[in-house]
Amino acid sequence: MAGTAQQHTDAEGVGGGVGVTALLVAAARAIETHRHDSLAHDVYAEHFVRAAPACADWPVRIQQVPDGDGNPLWGRFARYFGLRTRVLDDFLLRSVRTGARQVVLLGAGLDTRAFRLDWPPDRVVFEIDRAAVLAFKHQVLTSLSATPKVKRVPVPVDLRADWVTELTTAGFTPAAPSVWLAEGLLFYLPSPTETHLIDTVDRLTTEGSALAFEAKLEKDLLEYRDSSIYTATREQIGIDLLRLFDKGPRPDSAGNLAAKGWSTSVHTPFDFTHQHGRGPLPEPNDALEGNRWVFAHKPRP
Repeated sequence: MAGTAQQHTDAEGVGGGVGVTALLVAAARAIETHRHDSLAHDVYAEHFVRAAPACADWPVRIQQVPDGDGNPLWGRFARYFGLRTRVLDDFLLRSVRTGARQVVLLGAGLDTRAFRLDWPPDRVVFEIDRAAVLAFKHQVLTSLSATPKVKRVPVPVDLRADWVTELTTAGFTPAAPSVWLAEGLLFYLPSPTETHLIDTVDRLTTEGSALAFEAKLEKDLLEYRDSSIYTATREQIGIDLLRLFDKGPRPDSAGNLAAKGWSTSVHTPFDFTHQHGRGPLPEPNDALEGNRWVFAHKPRP
């Protein structure tokens, strides 16, 4: 009974609200991992899904989905997350191989890149998220005797609190080149919070640093309420993404970075579908239509 109670306590951080979306993405990574044409492998993902009572009956293989890839949630949406994982994996590894010494995962959630990617020596990965989320992740990975392939530093702090102090206290050095990732994070934040976050990253980075983040450009998210992805996510697993997303106008974070001297490139997910030959393609009333993946670099002099 004590073990069950501990599992329930540690799962609270991912069992509701925005936290449960980390489990959705983990399930998608598990499905991607077991595909014959997988773009990304995460052997830990299915264990997160099975450890959380909120999603114990979710699929972790496409064969467990009655309509397979025809399912908007576990087919198309999961493929989206699989593609996103691969693209951002490549970005992080490319950044550290060209000079970044530190990796900062903002809202790290159930990210396992410290455990599954082959990092160059002498790098460090900082994972910032709420204590309850990191505790759940620690519990599951410890039960699997998982060992990170890089120096990994969890930073248990809410991004609405003074995370900069916590990050620097944990060993982050602004003078060393760094690469930052905000994956599936910014559209849950109010516009001023996003702007402050991006400005803070700019302040904490030196030349040769990089940043990737995901943005949504729709002027009215509710126009897509009846899209197949949002409908399936609500009806099949009870997650109303549109209720969780911030409804206010979004800032032009890519433009703001460019104004500060960063070089930026903005892509649709479909650009990478064509590049990899795998992933979602546009469809009518598409909830992915406004999604953009932004890559920014702070040039060396």
